[in-house]
Amino acid sequence: MTTIYDFNLLDKKGNTVSLNQYKGKVLLIVNSATGCGFTPQYEDLESIYRRLKDQGLEILDIPCDQFGHQAPGSDDEITEFCSLRFGTDFPQFKKSEVNGPNELPLYTFLKSQKGFEGFDMDNKIAPLLVDMFDKTGTDWRTSSDIKWNFTKFLVDRNGRVVARFEPTKDMAQVEDCIKAIL
Repeated sequence: MTTIYDFNLLDKKGNTVSLNQYKGKVLLIVNSATGCGFTPQYEDLESIYRRLKDQGLEILDIPCDQFGHQAPGSDDEITEFCSLRFGTDFPQFKKSEVNGPNELPLYTFLKSQKGFEGFDMDNKIAPLLVDMFDKTGTDWRTSSDIKWNFTKFLVDRNGRVVARFEPTKDMAQVEDCIKAIL
């Protein structure tokens, strides 16, 4: 049976990193972008990371440029932006695709474990996303594809994917879910 620990990622220098090194940790895996309306979530993510990393949380940041070309620049430029603007200290990996023929195998697995369950319509950006996707003419509501930047997957200490949070999910609620499994 495939687990999260069977996958590798490339760090921003192109070195292979086995997710097996995170065994026993709680993971929050996020596809990010530096020029998105949700980019301020970096601040929330860093704050959560600083409060909970000593309890076993790791945030794995995978920049992605598939949504509105909102992650331009090299891996080094993205890292510099995040560290200077938001003080990020959690691991950041090579910019990668999360949907389609070139998607990371990790994302194929994550999406098979937790599909799309809808946007949090209390978020003011959610209706805009729904309207945009409705205009595509696709049946996007039933697809497990990642819809936008800052989709997050929560993985427990045993490597099970226990939750998927769309970017519209309130970050305080994300933190509460993390704390519940720490």
